[in-house]
Amino acid sequence: MNDKLLADLSARLAALAASNPAKDLQRNFRGMLSSTFAKLELVTREEYDVQARLLARAKEKLAALEARVAELESRAGARRP
Repeated sequence: MNDKLLADLSARLAALAASNPAKDLQRNFRGMLSSTFAKLELVTREEYDVQARLLARAKEKLAALEARVAELESRAGARRP
């Protein structure tokens, strides 16, 4: 998960807990947030973009292969009497 986002959320939660006597929780916010986000199996924007590019490339290859198969099938059909 993005360290800046975790730091920001941790700081906000720490500010909320500042008036609370539970100072020990304040020290554990970052760990709790990291653990929670890890369980959600979130991906970074960079990882998402990489997968989106791979999918786009796969779609292009599939379209090219489908066109090639159609061309070969039409040639094979034209040869038959």
